[in-house]
Amino acid sequence: MKKMLSAFLLLTFALFFSQEKKPMFWQDIQNFKKLDQEHTPPKNAILLIGSSSFTKWTDVASYFPTKTIINRGFGGSRLTDLNYYANDLLNYDPKQIIIYCGENDFADNDKLKADVVVKRFKTFYQKVRQKFPKIEVDYISIKYSPSREKLWPQMKEANKKIAKFMKKQKNSEFIDITNVMNDSNGNIRKELFVEDMLHMTPEGYKLWTSVMNPYMK
Repeated sequence: MKKMLSAFLLLTFALFFSQEKKPMFWQDIQNFKKLDQEHTPPKNAILLIGSSSFTKWTDVASYFPTKTIINRGFGGSRLTDLNYYANDLLNYDPKQIIIYCGENDFADNDKLKADVVVKRFKTFYQKVRQKFPKIEVDYISIKYSPSREKLWPQMKEANKKIAKFMKKQKNSEFIDITNVMNDSNGNIRKELFVEDMLHMTPEGYKLWTSVMNPYMK
């Protein structure tokens, strides 16, 4: 009886710790896999990879009615997470990949240097290129969310350096959504954000669409 009890306790602890060790966003990735099993992902689509600005764009297909889009944004993700789950996120056959990520890297550590985030992006970009050497790969600039104003200096520096990097790459573009989100005085338009001053309203996404359209394959 004691042996049975000991075995049961060991199994319970093993199950508990195996669950505890699951990395962040593990469930999000499993959800993507489940979606892919239920509905075979289309080939030659535009693959969106990134954080909550993509996650919350649930009706993105209606903004680009002539395009086939796979949205694989997962809220809260950082470039470190894109790198960690790269094999899963790149398990498609797209004609174009558009990335929006980096904002949460700074929010996760407000002392983080821009060069660290740029390096994280370059690492992910290289992983993309290892699998897709010739397709179009674009990066949307980090938006200046009002709730994260103290992080803007690092974000601006990261945007500048990523833009410079992307300019040197083949079949790659830096999609700058900064100006379209500013007013005539160069100030961020707060009405483009919902109450949390972090995520966008439909009008904000309309403006993103206007900038992104020329780059969509």
